[in-house]
This record gives sequence, structure tokens and C-alpha cells, in this order.
Amino acid sequence: MPRRAGLPLLPNRVREQRSLFGEILDWMLAPLLLMWPMSLALTWLAAQGIASKPYDRALVETVRVIGQRLQPDNSSLRIDLSRDTAQLLRADEVDAVYYQVLGSDGKLLSGDADIPPPEYGPTAGNEVRLRDDEVHDDNVRIAYQWVIVVPGGAPALVQVGETMTKRSRLATEIIKGVILPQFVILPIAVLLVWLALARGLAPLNALQQRIRLRPSDDLSPIDDREVPEEVTPLVQAINDLLERQQSSLQTQKRFLADAAHQLKTPLAGLRMQAELATREIESGRQDPRALRASFEQMANASERAAHMVNQLLSMARAEAQNPQQAFKPVDLDVLACDVMRDFVPRALDKAIDLGYEGPSASGELEGIEPDSALVNGHAVLLRELIANLVGNALHYTPAGGTVTLRVVPDPFGQVVALQVEDSGPGIPVAERALVFEPFYRALGTAVDGSGLGLAIVAEIARQHGAEVSLEDAREPGQIPPGEGPGALFTLRLARLHTPSESTEGDVDVMQSSDAVPLPTVVARQLPTT
Repeated sequence: MPRRAGLPLLPNRVREQRSLFGEILDWMLAPLLLMWPMSLALTWLAAQGIASKPYDRALVETVRVIGQRLQPDNSSLRIDLSRDTAQLLRADEVDAVYYQVLGSDGKLLSGDADIPPPEYGPTAGNEVRLRDDEVHDDNVRIAYQWVIVVPGGAPALVQVGETMTKRSRLATEIIKGVILPQFVILPIAVLLVWLALARGLAPLNALQQRIRLRPSDDLSPIDDREVPEEVTPLVQAINDLLERQQSSLQTQKRFLADAAHQLKTPLAGLRMQAELATREIESGRQDPRALRASFEQMANASERAAHMVNQLLSMARAEAQNPQQAFKPVDLDVLACDVMRDFVPRALDKAIDLGYEGPSASGELEGIEPDSALVNGHAVLLRELIANLVGNALHYTPAGGTVTLRVVPDPFGQVVALQVEDSGPGIPVAERALVFEPFYRALGTAVDGSGLGLAIVAEIARQHGAEVSLEDAREPGQIPPGEGPGALFTLRLARLHTPSESTEGDVDVMQSSDAVPLPTVVARQLPTT
């Protein structure tokens, strides 16, 4: 079947799972099996040397004895060696023995003439030397000595040779005595290595069984005191994972329980209003005002439920994502302007003065570079953070109040501050740490809400390595009569220090192509009477 164009052939290979037991066994047995032939070769060489030493000593002694029997005879030499003694030299049942005595003039005085002369000439000290040679096509071990009989005269040569059958037999016996036990020792060594590995890996098997027998809901730490020291870091890493998993599971359980509790109220109200409307219709009264009130209540309940579900999804998305993998340069100024546009109709409906202050606002923050609000972050999550802060401020600010969104770059170029200020009732100091918890709503407010907006803000800020601070927007002496101290939320993000290298395509602003720069005041609607 021909390959389709554009689709490369991928090798259909599955990586085999490696066995720790097999790998350790290979690394231990492979050197052992490689060293065994080397041991045989070294044993053979050692056996040859050991077998040769006693026979070499015998040859040396024989050469010296014959040399001592050389005597001067007028102007020549003679050897005092009887026929019986000569026959005794050759009396060997295994090897052939040769000897040769040459006078100072090179003439044969006794023995075999076929022994070749030595390669080296006479040396001082009458030292006996050994060499390997051939006689009658047999390998022969020869001992020779240059003997000076008459002081100042020419030396005579004495050589005694012997074939190497006895040496080979002795070397073979030595090798058998050394190598044959190795054929028994080697399998035993392999078996012992196998047993030692099985014994050493037994704690891992026990750990596996302990983990396998655990209930699915048991996320308690594994006792690392019962495992080998080398496995302790792995067990500690697993314990850390179990701890994080348990924390995440508890958070999810608490989140689901709270979500179910919070959703019951709007759903119960929706059901109750539906039952009331049904009763009105079944009773035949069909009061338009009562039906309209029931339908309005149903619409409000469904709207609250939908808002709750959206907030729950946003919270789950913020907690589940790992935004560091998708961080990009984000222009916080442009992103804030884009978010503000979505809230203009809502601000107009509530007669709230909605404003924006930032680098893109005309006449504001002179001397600030256009890209001074560039940060490294996740544009979708940052948009969600700004929307929740602005939506929370509009939600709790009464009609006729003001809400201001600011993007303030640090004059020293280190951070970019995002602020949302409102003129609402504010949040007491005792509750400021609690408002960032899921489903918590400040006491003393008649405004209905999900209690998730600020929790989402805190989670997104944490993922960006920042914290949200909360304080009063106005000092006690600056609060107009009938108004509250307001709330000021501040988020500081590290500024991205590559403004000159950033290009338009590199900056993720989440802005539509037809958007136009906002003026300083996005919505400036006076309260209606």
C-alpha cells in the first residue's frame, strides 16, 4: 500500500520496559563471564612457568656437574665422563635428553653434535643460561654454560637439552587442578549473585505489596523507615505527591460540598416559584401580577444559579491549570482597557461612575513608556482576575457611587500595580482575610452574590506569584456623609524587562482588532433622580 503524501512513516516500536533486577544482574555477571576466559589464559601461562621451574633447575645442575668434569690436557681439554655416567644422563622414560661438550677450539669432546650453538657468546662469571630451541624437529629446553678451565684460555661450551613432555604434563595437571573447580565455583557464584539480588530487592517487593494493598482512599504517608536508604528519596517524593494529592482532594471535596450547598438555595427558590405559578394556574385565578412576580423570581433565581455555575467553572479552571507553561508577555494596560469595555453597560444601568486611569489614558502619567505595563502572565486568567475585581466593585457599590480601575507602572520599572477602587460600604478589617475564601460574603451587606469572585482573584494572583492587598479607599475623615469608606484592591505584578525586544506579535493582549483606545473615563454617568 503506497504511503500517503505528507504522512511520514513512523516506526512501530514500543519501548520495552527495563528490569532493574535484570540490569543489575547483567552488570554483575557480564564482567564475571568476561574475566573467566582471561583467568583461564593467565592460569595457563602461570602453569607453564610453574611447571618449567623444577626441570630448569635440574638442567642447570646437570650443566654445572658436567662443566666441573672438564680438565686440561696439555694444550687441549678433556672430559672425565664415563660411559655409564653418559647413559645415566640420558636415562629418562618420558623425555629425550641431549648433551654436548665442545672444547675451547670448538671440537666435540662428548655428547651429541646436533645441538645448535647458542645465539650469544661467552659472558663473564660462567653463568648458566636457558633457551628454547629445536633438536631433530623436537622442541627442546636447553641449559648451556661457557666454562673457562685454564685461566686466560678460551672457554669450553657445555649444553644439556631436554624435550618438554614432562613440563606439558605437569602444566596440564596444574591447570586441571585450578580450572576444574572453577566450573563448579562459577555456577555457584551466579546462583549466589541471583540470590543476593533477590534478597536485596525484597524490600522493594514488600513496598510494592504495601502500596498495592492500600485502600483507594488511603493517602497517608508511607513509612520510609522500613525501606532501604537508597529508596528513601523515592518514598519521600511519593509521600510529597500523596500529601499534595490529599490536599487537592480535600479542597475538591470541600469545594463540591460548598457548591452543592450554595446551589440549593437558588434552585429551591426556582422550584418554589414554579410550584406557586402552577397553583395559580390550576386554581383558575391566574392573577397576572402574581404570575409576573413568580416569573420574575424564577428569572432571578435562574440568573443567580447561572452566575454561580459560571463562577464555579472559573474557580475550577483557575485551580486546575498550570499557567506557567502558557505565560506570555501581556500588556496589562491594554488588557484592562479591553475588560473595562464589557462593564460599561452595567455601570450605566446602575448609574455608577466607572473610570480608568493608566498609561494609555490621555494626559495621564506623563513620562511613562508605552510598554511600561508589560508583564509575564496568562492573558485569559488575568482577564478573569480583572473582570472579577471590577464586577465585585460594581456589585457592592450603590447607585451614584464611583469605581476606578488603575494600571500604575512603578517609576523604577520593577513592578506594575493593578488597582480597583470603589466608594461602596468597604470591608471591615476583621473580615479582609476571609473574603478571599470560597463562598464567604461580608456580613452586613444585603447584596446577593456567589462568594467566589475574590477567591478566584486570590488563586489567579497566587499562580502569578503575587498577592492581592485590601484596604480602605478613603480615610475616616474623608468619607462624605451617607457613604462608606470604600475598598481598594491592589495587585502588584513583576514588570517584564524586555520592552525594546518585544514585538507586536509577542504581546498577548486579548484585544479585538477593531478596539480603539479608551479615554481616561470609560463611563461617566450621573445618578438619576
